[in-house]
Formats: sequence, structure tokens, C-alpha cells
Amino acid sequence: MPATFSINDTQNMALALKLASQGKYGVKSNPMVGCVIVKHEKIIAKGYHQTFGKVHGEINALQQINHQAQGATFYVTLEPCSHQGKTPSCAQAIIDSGAKTVIIAMRDPNPLVNGKGIAMLENAGIEVKIGLLENDTLALNQGFIKRMKINQPFVRCKIAMSLDGKTSMNSGESKWITSEAARLDVQKLRANHQAIMTGSGTIINDNPLMTLRLDNINSTPLRVVIDSKNQITDTSLNIFNTDAPTLILNPANTKTLASGKLDLDDVLTQLGNQGINNVLLEAGPRLIGAMMKGNLIDEFIIYTAPILMGSDANSMLNLVIKNMADKIKLNIVDVKMLGDDIKITATLK
Repeated sequence: MPATFSINDTQNMALALKLASQGKYGVKSNPMVGCVIVKHEKIIAKGYHQTFGKVHGEINALQQINHQAQGATFYVTLEPCSHQGKTPSCAQAIIDSGAKTVIIAMRDPNPLVNGKGIAMLENAGIEVKIGLLENDTLALNQGFIKRMKINQPFVRCKIAMSLDGKTSMNSGESKWITSEAARLDVQKLRANHQAIMTGSGTIINDNPLMTLRLDNINSTPLRVVIDSKNQITDTSLNIFNTDAPTLILNPANTKTLASGKLDLDDVLTQLGNQGINNVLLEAGPRLIGAMMKGNLIDEFIIYTAPILMGSDANSMLNLVIKNMADKIKLNIVDVKMLGDDIKITATLK
């Protein structure tokens, strides 16, 4: 029988989720986790996982009450870890604190945990209830969850286009399609990803920095370049500066297809092997089209400017669709205004 939860339970877990989201710039390959500890219907401690390699959310909260939580209820957004890794087992710390009940939003898909933390708690006589605001936790940690399941990161494709669906002029000129407000939002978007991926054509034509430019956030996403033809040889290009690490993927270090193109599925597996949960694809129409053809894009963020660029300009992706029956359907999950531009978030149906 499914667990039942009170309004107070829901409010406490919502707070734990809000806390968890504060770790988005620091947890890197780890999941975002929040914890709220309640005793006699009063919150006595709260915490979240702040930085990769540092204490987890449960420990962060327990430190505030000297690890003493006799008879308390824990609200945790993800199953407490059962193993000793970079930090001690959170499940054991909860047991040692004297907890009575642990309410968990969702199981941890990490094979090292996946039910083991729950079993530890239950074997110690602690009541465990699972499933409160599970969908919210799934959305918060979608990159980590996908990597745990198939060893590939969540891929979010960012596109800046005109109202008639164009992303650059025929000459390659594309600065600037969208407004300053939209470009600032892109910087915030980059900060939520461990890697930014593009193609060699974009590097050669635009010589972008591909770095994060936000004064209040210290994050250096990995710059990933898909270079099927070994074109990236000029070490004076901006991607080789010391502002962020760079990974050039070419036939020497990546599987290739019969066409001579890189195996993009292998590319994502390589990034998954490096512990990368989220990739932001900022590329030209050829690479976006190839990623779409391989069904490798999970979400689109499309910034649409109120301008027209005409029939000679380049479309957002190169993907041949000859019949309406073969059209690709998207599910629009969010629409908002950024200055004069429209920001659309969409997933594949």
C-alpha cells in the first residue's frame, strides 16, 4: 500500500527540495540533496549538499544539532547513501543520531546505493516512507539519474533564433540575434551544466570563448568540441585559453561511423564516464541535426527574437523531413518573456 503523507510532510519535503537546489553550482557529478529534520513538529535542523567531495545534506543538517536527533523525523530528497565514499555513510549517521522516521522523496538510482540505504534504516528499526514529491526530485536531478541509468548525461540544446526559425545569416554572421536579457540567461544556463558542447565549424567560424561570464558564480564547465575532420589544430583559438578545460573529440580518441563522422552516442558515453551529468549543446545546424537524428537531445531551450532573417539564412538544424507524417513533435513545458525575446523550454513527445 502506498505511503500516505500529511500537509506538513509535504511542506517539509518542499523545503528540502528548495534547499537541495541551492547546490546546483557546486555538486558537479553528485546529485543535489536537501534534508530537513523535524522534532515535535518543529524544524530543528536543515542542510543540503553544497560542494562535491564535501559532506552530504544529511550530515550538513546533523552537524547543526551535534548529531543528536532522538525521536526526530528526517525529510530527505534522495535515499541516504549506504556506503563509505568521499564522505561517510549518511544512512549510518541517521541511525546513530537516534532518528525515528525517515521520509524519502525517491530511491537513489546509483547502483552503490539503490535500496541499500533504505534497508539499513529499516533494519535499524527506523520507519521509512518513500515517494513524497518524487517527480520534483526526478526533475531536479534528471542529469544524475540519466547517467546512473545509462551512463550518459542529460543533453539540453540551447538555440537562439529569429521568429522565422533562423540562427545565422548565410555568411555565418549571428551576433546578435537575441537581446542582452536572453544572453544573460544563457550564462545562467551554462552555470547549471558541467560541459558545453559544440562542433568544429562553430569554433573555426566564431572562435568563441565558451566560458561562463557571471561575477557571482565560480564555475568552469568543460568545453567539448566535436571535430570529426581533425580541423582544430590552431592552439591560439580561444578554446585553448586557461579560463576552462577543453576536450577535443576526434577520430583519434572517439569511435567513428562508416560515414567518417564521430559516433555521438560514444561521445556521450565518454562524458558519462567522466561523471558529467548535464551537457549544454550550443552548436550549428549540422551537429544539432545529427544529435536529433541519433535521438540524443533530451530538452530544447529556444530563445526566439522578434526579428525576421529571411529565406537565405540558416535554419536551427539540418534534418531532412520529407513528409508531414514524419514531423517531430515537441512538448512545450515552459514559456516566458526575457526582454523582447521568448524563452521556450520543450522536450520530445
